[in-house]
Amino acid sequence: MKPYWQPPVGKFVTVEVPEFSFAMIDGEGDPNTAPAYASAVRWLFTLSYALKFASRAEGRDYGVAPLEGLWWSDDFEDFVARRKDRWSWTMMIMQPDWITSAQFAKARDKAAAKIGEPVPASLRLERVAEGVSVQTMHVGPYDAEGPVIARLHQEFLPANRLVENGHHHEIYLGDPRRSAPEKLRTVLRQPVRLR
Repeated sequence: MKPYWQPPVGKFVTVEVPEFSFAMIDGEGDPNTAPAYASAVRWLFTLSYALKFASRAEGRDYGVAPLEGLWWSDDFEDFVARRKDRWSWTMMIMQPDWITSAQFAKARDKAAAKIGEPVPASLRLERVAEGVSVQTMHVGPYDAEGPVIARLHQEFLPANRLVENGHHHEIYLGDPRRSAPEKLRTVLRQPVRLR
């Protein structure tokens, strides 16, 4: 996963992202305050660990992948200005290719029993193929991403005759509950196409 999870810090690079399988949940609102966001993250990790343990029992073990998010808004400036209450999102965790819909359904039921809440309507296993993307590593607080995202969209993409071809994508390689904000590492990715 190094080409996809370890871009350089402070430099934009182009990468061809293949198709991957994800457990996903949709929502909207400020991730710091929206109850739906906290619920989505809890569901995704509970489900992902249920899948991991079931797969390990069948002889195929793996590490649970990091949390990822697709983010969008009707107004791009909402990202730069960090108006999070206007954001829409899909939170997701990558799953191994061998996970079947039957295994997913079983793990979903186990997660529902553990969490004790109805299954979110948008919870699903879906394949995503982003293709050509531009990405960089951001080190620091999430709220310091705005200038990097603005530079990507307002400078790098136009200078390279590229336009957006999908939602802004973030991969969270640190745990905000355990890491100081200035040490958080986040992959910032934008699928693109030639203008």
